[in-house]
Amino acid sequence: MSQLALCNYTNNDNNNNNDNTSEDSSQLPTIYRCRAPIASLDCMEEFSAGSALSALTERSGEGGITKEQLLLSGLTHSAPNAPLQLGKQTTVAPGLRYRNLGKSGLRVSNIGLGTWPTFGPNVTEEQAEQIIVLAVESGINVFDLSEAHSGTRAEVELGRILARRGWKRTCYIVTTKIYWSTRSEERGLSRKHIIESVKASLVRLQLSYIDVVIVHKADPMCPMEEVVRAMHYVISQGWVMYWGTARWSPVEVMEAYTNCRQFNCVTPIVEQTEYHMFCREKTELYMPELYNKIGVGLMAWSPISMGLSQGKEEGSVQLFSRSSFRNKYSSFSWTEDETATANKDGYNWMKDRIQPEETRRQSERIRELNAVAEKLGCSLSQLAIAWCLKNESVQCLLLGASTVMQLYDSIQSLQLVPKLNTNMVAEIERILENKPTRPPMVSTLALR
Repeated sequence: MSQLALCNYTNNDNNNNNDNTSEDSSQLPTIYRCRAPIASLDCMEEFSAGSALSALTERSGEGGITKEQLLLSGLTHSAPNAPLQLGKQTTVAPGLRYRNLGKSGLRVSNIGLGTWPTFGPNVTEEQAEQIIVLAVESGINVFDLSEAHSGTRAEVELGRILARRGWKRTCYIVTTKIYWSTRSEERGLSRKHIIESVKASLVRLQLSYIDVVIVHKADPMCPMEEVVRAMHYVISQGWVMYWGTARWSPVEVMEAYTNCRQFNCVTPIVEQTEYHMFCREKTELYMPELYNKIGVGLMAWSPISMGLSQGKEEGSVQLFSRSSFRNKYSSFSWTEDETATANKDGYNWMKDRIQPEETRRQSERIRELNAVAEKLGCSLSQLAIAWCLKNESVQCLLLGASTVMQLYDSIQSLQLVPKLNTNMVAEIERILENKPTRPPMVSTLALR
């Protein structure tokens, strides 16, 4: 178990119990309660599975355990010719934690797998399956898909992998996006398009339901009432469990929430937004406020700027600076033509978007950050991921990987989070010099 059960004790009579700390715990009044997170129930499953396997081993003796005995005991095996294994992974990567997504009951790992590079044009299906398997074996339970990034291939291949592996449906969470499409007749957030998109995704994924459907970008041409009613409908049909948004402004998220309350619809639970060392304002200033007010959680992406800083020559391609973004809330000016080009030419088109003067201005910062990473014994990419995970507002950080080793190196960033103490964080802030702050309040009386 990667998480410890947290016990919350309640004492209604402090005067009578201050001197009873040395008493046996069995004598504590019933008013003391111990509550554990939902994820801690997995420990009971693993314990029961281990007990059942031990009992079968003793009864079978030297003859081994048959498939029939294993099935009758509630256990499964991974493949007919493979050694019999438990159907549930019992070990997770050090530092992996599970948190509620928003103020819902859905438990997600603090890192997830963004599948754009995993199902890219230069990655075979066998390589993609190895990446997915490593993610599951490491404890990652979130797989994020987007038709805009890798077309329908991502959903089709992930569906094949999940069906072939036979993992329990309760062990993984699939999030997919709607709205963004290269075909004009499928663009927008009409009720027709939302329902058709969800049905098509279910067929491609070979699943009976999708855990979270993300509405990718708001549609200014469609009434918000129609959007929230359509999302409520697909959830009521059992095709979707939850819904959320991606690249919406705080005002748009608040408008969706208000419409949901007005028309008694299911509210969104998550907003996906870009977050890294050079894009901080929305995540650090506005998302915590949305979480506290209406319960919308945060799923961050691009911790290392779409993988541009990965590799040995990490200083050759700089991270995006804050000035490269179009406005206050949007993170990057994506277009469908750029997406199509990215699928053909990789990340070269992104490199062209970086202005030379921005590169020169940030080269010194990158060198200093590299020095900090060397001091910690890690790469710049791992430092960037650990820095994002240090933010408690980030409930799930989506990582991209096109190779098994790349994902493995990213997972190791979890062990760096405790090393980012107060002094280390202050050193990084000194280098970045971009900590977002709210503008001062302006009184209308002072203008008179």
